[in-house]
Amino acid sequence: MPASPSRRPSYAAVLRIPHTRRTFTTALVGRLSYGMVSVAMLLTVTRATGSYAVAGTVLALFGAMSVFLSPARAALIDRYGPRRALLPMASLYATLLGAFAATAWRPEAPPVVIGALAVAAGACTPPLGPTMRAVWGEVVEDRLLLQRAYSLDGVAEEILFVSGPLLVGGVVQFAPPAAAVALSAVLVWTGTLGFVLSPVVAGVRPAAVRAKRSRARLGGGRALAQPVVVAAGVGLALGALDLLVMAFAEQRQHGDDVVAWVLAALSAGSALGGLLNGAVNWRTSAKARLPLMAGGVGLALLAAGLAPGLGTLTVAVACAGFFVAPALTTSYLIADEAAPPGFRTQAGAWVNTAVNAGSSAGAAGVGLLVGPLSLGWCFAVAGSVALAAGLLSASGVRRLPVPPGTPAQAEAPGRV
Repeated sequence: MPASPSRRPSYAAVLRIPHTRRTFTTALVGRLSYGMVSVAMLLTVTRATGSYAVAGTVLALFGAMSVFLSPARAALIDRYGPRRALLPMASLYATLLGAFAATAWRPEAPPVVIGALAVAAGACTPPLGPTMRAVWGEVVEDRLLLQRAYSLDGVAEEILFVSGPLLVGGVVQFAPPAAAVALSAVLVWTGTLGFVLSPVVAGVRPAAVRAKRSRARLGGGRALAQPVVVAAGVGLALGALDLLVMAFAEQRQHGDDVVAWVLAALSAGSALGGLLNGAVNWRTSAKARLPLMAGGVGLALLAAGLAPGLGTLTVAVACAGFFVAPALTTSYLIADEAAPPGFRTQAGAWVNTAVNAGSSAGAAGVGLLVGPLSLGWCFAVAGSVALAAGLLSASGVRRLPVPPGTPAQAEAPGRV
């Protein structure tokens, strides 16, 4: 049931599409699990084994399996449809998280068993985010309205990843950390069940494109390479930023609560930028805007390296966040346009994988640089990576004239 075009669609128009409010809400319930699970697993393994090294290793294994197998899981969604593939995947994932929580509930749990359950759960993580964005692409035909939908989705996801750790903090006040892992399992299964039962999701039918799979291939050429490169660069810069903010606070003898406030400013800036990006009727193409957004992240991080104190650092980090959600939202939009029919979930999953893999690499890389280099130079390196991603993605991008009154988002490949 595609949405009808509108001259100036609003965010409310996105939620007025039949059944999308229910679909979006249930998807967010399931995705809240992702905002909780990393912190919950870290606390659980630390308490169960008494070793930060074991906890870090388990979390790294879980994250690696979750991130790098994401395109493969998305391919199953595209091939068999959300109803046939997503619910079994979520059921297995929730079961493994439940087994993980039960095993690690008491101290002195065997690390090998905990690690094996974490690896298995990571391999089954259901791609709710990419699937929801693929559903947006199926039900929204107007590109300007689709921009609103993706921006709303990105801002909501930002809020989930801020509120998830807070929810874990509330749970551990009254129960062991393993209870937060169990709650994460319940949320992802309940949210996925409600999501796949939505009439909107029932309308996503993969059978119509199976006959073309011998000829069609996911890739979209340079069109898909551009958002993946930018997503990886922005993710790497953000992964480095988390550790750099902690080091900045430690050098100036601030408490851990200061780190939380600075990173909250990053999320607030990202949410504001995402909402404004979705509300603007851009007259330049998404491909032309994307390098500028990556450049905005890079320049703000370069400025953060010059910050003399906590206040200026917070402002610079908030400015960096202002470009984060627009850059990622635009990356998802371009990937959706580049995807052949039946490959939408995979296209979004590649962007998602690039962000998460870049974030992990950024955290690991800057950890090696913080000692030998000053913090200012470390911020400069992180900002330069985002700038380089923007410059690299700009190569080969042409600015195409847009007729007056035509939304830039109509410039999908093959329809310029």
